[in-house]
Amino acid sequence: MKDWFTIPELAASRLPDMPQTRQGLDALAKSEGWRSKEGLARKVARRGGGWEYSILLLPKAAQTQLTVIHSTPANDDTSAQAENRARIWSIFEALSSEAKSECERRLKAVLQVVELKDAGIAPAVAVSVAARQAGVSRATIYNWQGMCLGYDRSDWLAALAPTHGNGSQKSGIDGRAWDYIKSDFLRPERPTFSSCYRRLQKAAKQEGWSPVPSERSLRRRLDAEVPEAVQVLARSGKDKVKTLYPAQRRSRADLHAMQAVNMDGHKLDVFVKMPDDRITRVMLIALQDIFSGKFVAWRISDSENKETVRLVIGDMVERYGIPDMITLDNGRAFASKWITGGSRTRYRYKVREEEPQGLITTLGIELKWAQPFSGQSKPIERAFRDLADDIARHPFCAGAYTGNKPDAKPENYASRAVPLEAFREHVDQQIAEHNARPGRTARSCAGRSFDETFQASLENPATIVRWPTSAQRALWLLAADRIRAQKGSGEIHFYGNRYWSRELNAHAGRYLTVRFDPDHLTRPLKVYDESNALICEAECIEDAGFYDAEAARTHAKARNDYQKAVAAERRAHARLSAEQLAAILAHGPAEREERETPAPRPKVTRIATGNLAVRAAAPAISEDEFEDSLSRALRMTRNASILEFPKGNEPQCSEYGSEKKGGRNPAQ
Repeated sequence: MKDWFTIPELAASRLPDMPQTRQGLDALAKSEGWRSKEGLARKVARRGGGWEYSILLLPKAAQTQLTVIHSTPANDDTSAQAENRARIWSIFEALSSEAKSECERRLKAVLQVVELKDAGIAPAVAVSVAARQAGVSRATIYNWQGMCLGYDRSDWLAALAPTHGNGSQKSGIDGRAWDYIKSDFLRPERPTFSSCYRRLQKAAKQEGWSPVPSERSLRRRLDAEVPEAVQVLARSGKDKVKTLYPAQRRSRADLHAMQAVNMDGHKLDVFVKMPDDRITRVMLIALQDIFSGKFVAWRISDSENKETVRLVIGDMVERYGIPDMITLDNGRAFASKWITGGSRTRYRYKVREEEPQGLITTLGIELKWAQPFSGQSKPIERAFRDLADDIARHPFCAGAYTGNKPDAKPENYASRAVPLEAFREHVDQQIAEHNARPGRTARSCAGRSFDETFQASLENPATIVRWPTSAQRALWLLAADRIRAQKGSGEIHFYGNRYWSRELNAHAGRYLTVRFDPDHLTRPLKVYDESNALICEAECIEDAGFYDAEAARTHAKARNDYQKAVAAERRAHARLSAEQLAAILAHGPAEREERETPAPRPKVTRIATGNLAVRAAAPAISEDEFEDSLSRALRMTRNASILEFPKGNEPQCSEYGSEKKGGRNPAQ
């Protein structure tokens, strides 16, 4: 006889006057303090531990049932009894509340017969009294007593269930016919059960399958044997089966604003007129902050392409900074090497070692891919459902709404198309309203709007967001190669606009590379040389009216300022004048040394006289005597005006001849 039992063993025995589940028994043990009663509880001395409880802690009826179960001789088929008990109780648990009430009414009548017999009343009289009080015949009472034969008294409630046999056996259908109707019904074409039953009748007549039960009987058996999930998988596909499993609920409490974002594209149900007069539906490519649910960047494009994806990411980075993580769809535009190049995991394209670093990889953003064909992986899918309805069904788009599916076209279908620029303004307004709408029920919002939730998180001192440098802005701008700068000023003509900066003067007439934003062509261009080195940011030059005097004055002032700035730079670079340059050359180091060193004097000198042909040797004189002689000669010359000759009558040297005749100049 076994005297100690664990909670799982007690739950498996389904004892009377006791909870029928492990959770219920655990609660009972805690409420009554079983473990604190000395000698009636002990720890299990085996791996895994646990507790065992004495049979004395249980009610009398439970003790009796455990005694019967564990006192059965070894040669009895206890496993078969246990399986039979488990079967009838599982059937009882599956009954409706009305059927369980019927079981309780039957048990009350059977127990009344037992009590009357124990009180000494004759069995026949006891059955009559119980039948009269239950409002049934005596045969019914005898039938209920027969249903309880072979079962312990604690199992009578389950044994008295209205139906506890095998329903498939009651149908009495041939196994081949049963396989036929199941296989016919469990097809992707989703035929009705009635059509399957009609085909079964025809096949049974040809193959000799008999008997064929009624349609309702077979349908009940199919629902009892084939689980609902199996029927959904066979008739509706695996995607529908996913909805039968509880969705994962992910908490955003551990995130903050701009820590994680997700991105996707959505084709709007509106006809839009493009600048080239094409009428088409456009794509909304957007980025959403996961913590707050706010749309942080978006653009309109005629297709989902890598260029627009780059620009949307750039808009987000310029407005709110660089996120830590981003979740992308596995579409070709998002998996482009220009976006995700260098990522080790990518669902599209072959990953190569030599491929360039993509925009996301270069910015240091951790990339996460959404599960293919799983809209639940990206919260932005849920946001698109609300936002797209606000955009497409707005009165502004009346006549341009296409309907959300081909068979849901409105009466005014394709009666107008919205111009692209006007539609962009409409989308901007609706997204702003979507972000500012109060009363959001998400846990992170708590009744606030997406804007308020986002701003409150950014103002939290614990929130740290990385910001890009000015040089990083060129990473997401589009590039146009080989744009020739105009001769002269070096200005760039691009998409009908003119762009210029002073640095372009040095690159006039050359081929350059520009990076630009196609949606904002009036913003400055980033200009690069042939080696891809940044030259400058060229501002857009606006055209002026032909007779716009104010514009002319503004242009003249800007040109004068430019000339003054160039002149100032020239003065800063050319600090030495021409005279200073000549002076440096005239008084160079060699000449200066020559001037400082006294020239050697001859021992014999002479004083020039009027007749240069007369030569006379003179004895050497001192320096003082020479100075006196020179002074006297100059006074004599000044008095006699020897050196003043009329023009054209200069004296010629008879000994050397004139300069014109090839003779030497007397001055030499």
